[in-house]
Amino acid sequence: MKKVGVIFTGGTISMKVDQRLSAAIPAMRSEEIMSMVTNIDQIAEIEIIHFARIPGPHMTPELMLELSKCIQNTLLKDDICGVIVTHGTDTLEETAYFLDLNIQTEKPIVVVGSMRNASELGYDGPSNLSSAICTAVAEESKNKGVLVVLNNEVNAASEVTKTHTMSLDTFKSPTFGPLGIVDNNKVIYYRKKTPTQHILTDAIVKDVALIKTCAGMDDGYINYCLNQGVKGIVIEAMGRGNIPPEMVPGLKTAIMENIPVLIVSRCPMGRVLDSYGYEGGGKMLRDTGAIFAGDLNGQKARIKLMLVLSQTSDMVQIRKIFEDAFYR
Repeated sequence: MKKVGVIFTGGTISMKVDQRLSAAIPAMRSEEIMSMVTNIDQIAEIEIIHFARIPGPHMTPELMLELSKCIQNTLLKDDICGVIVTHGTDTLEETAYFLDLNIQTEKPIVVVGSMRNASELGYDGPSNLSSAICTAVAEESKNKGVLVVLNNEVNAASEVTKTHTMSLDTFKSPTFGPLGIVDNNKVIYYRKKTPTQHILTDAIVKDVALIKTCAGMDDGYINYCLNQGVKGIVIEAMGRGNIPPEMVPGLKTAIMENIPVLIVSRCPMGRVLDSYGYEGGGKMLRDTGAIFAGDLNGQKARIKLMLVLSQTSDMVQIRKIFEDAFYR
């Protein structure tokens, strides 16, 4: 029987309602959660690894890096066929994408969470965990990078995002759909995933800002970030990658100071492109030196830039990494 390492970091999957607070808090031990995953001993042997018991919003890039090292050390064990990470859903896609970029292995890595805590009717933690384990032990899951499994769907970490505040099927891959499903304790894959760039580093540059654009916005936030000494800026631009003209001076200043400025879209689907030539349009931004980050969303582009900056500050190299359309 195959052996899977299950690394617990916390999240709603580990929560119950505290009667004094009338709100959910981390309360469950890893063993207690696993005891609810009935009959899993027929599928795999489980090795429990305690990493943390924190809510999703408490996750940080520094902790992501520690988690990456923990996963890599676990995967070095000959008897471990794959690793599962439990995680809070609020930052799950960011951690999953970080791990996808930072770890290169043929063994499956599956990130899982739940949308309901153990005090709620329909607690989905055990079901999601069982699907994740079925995915991790499958030979077909090798060499697919980091996977996200909830609601019996298997998504690629590079493609998935949280789309709803409460739905059990909140994790979607808007552009391509899921890689596959878990059905009758087996994973079934429908398609291949886009190749992943690997940024194999044991460091991270955390001072990267994410700015969302809106009508009438000026460059005040950009200038503030520059004054705070940021090392990179990601701008969630409008549509195809356009910003209000009042933001342009700050963007130009950042680029003149050799601060990489990435352009992504605030739209949930589609890629950015230098289609428009007016003041603040994508063509002008690209000619100024801004880097277009394809169809990555803001939070993922920020994670990737943090890792990239740990290896290089060369603008030409950074542009090549983000604008190579073959990779995510």
